[in-house]
Amino acid sequence: MKKILVTGAAGFIGFFTMQRLLKENYTVVGLDNINDYYDVNLKYARLKELGFYRQDAEQWNKEINSNKTENAIFIRLNLEDRENLPKLFKKHEFDIVINLAAQAGVRYSLENPLAYVDSNLVGFINILECCRHHKIKHLIYASSSSVYGENPKVPFSEDDRVDYPVSLYAATKKANELMAHTYSHLYQLPTSGLRFFTVYGPYGRPDMAPILFASAITSNKPIKVFNHGDMSRDFTYIDDIVNGILVTSNNPPKEDSKQPYYQLFNIGNGSPVSLMEFIETLENELGKVAEKNMMPMQSGDVPRTWADTQRLNLLGYKSTTSVQEGVKKFVEWFAKQ
Repeated sequence: MKKILVTGAAGFIGFFTMQRLLKENYTVVGLDNINDYYDVNLKYARLKELGFYRQDAEQWNKEINSNKTENAIFIRLNLEDRENLPKLFKKHEFDIVINLAAQAGVRYSLENPLAYVDSNLVGFINILECCRHHKIKHLIYASSSSVYGENPKVPFSEDDRVDYPVSLYAATKKANELMAHTYSHLYQLPTSGLRFFTVYGPYGRPDMAPILFASAITSNKPIKVFNHGDMSRDFTYIDDIVNGILVTSNNPPKEDSKQPYYQLFNIGNGSPVSLMEFIETLENELGKVAEKNMMPMQSGDVPRTWADTQRLNLLGYKSTTSVQEGVKKFVEWFAKQ
């Protein structure tokens, strides 16, 4: 059975990815630095669901075993750690690496740009170097729909030019794609980039719209509606995202392709929803109408996203969760918190 490293294992997508891989009986090592970009209690809650207790997970550079399955290990480690990251690769001889660790958030990149340099650039080159020297069979890494910037053409295609990012976060994700391409070209390292489109669901990030909106609505506080509501997003439910990650992991790039050892995919729902429709769906599930503060567009934000997923569909990916169904599942989880 393959051994897989999942970085960002305490994060939203990383948590669900690791959970799914364990159900598929893979041996999985989860890595995360558990930073305080948002409430660490949520990160430890995710780890607890995987069988890792907080008092153990808090310790740096110490491997701990899950109390729920013998196939899971967790280690708290920074991707920037050039001493201990290679040791981890040498010890475990991973077959596949799924790199989901990154400093997230478009708006936060305006406040703390160096955090994005450290995690998304320095951390990613360390991952590439470890994959190169330890003969990893396939590296899957998280990119983002934000690389498309204010692209007027919809739906967004992987063949569109993405040379004009409007946030530092987007620029680091574009840089990751270029860095991966270079390592694929120079060292025949198979890499697959995934441009995620507005992922949502239970255990989601508290800085994202679903939790921000749900928290405000249930607390009788106004919600901030940017660009006066004239926005749309390709909202993609977490289960569909994880399915796409697994489809990709089972289909490494081919040596004889147009770009040998390198491939790039959009991974979204393929059906954009207006922000106002999303809010209305959330209101219906919560049984409460939101007070709305209409505000101008924020710096670094974009008016719309829409994924063309044909390339990934050819490998067997299909998004099956409607926004109505996904919001219902999210609210059921939120109500228990």
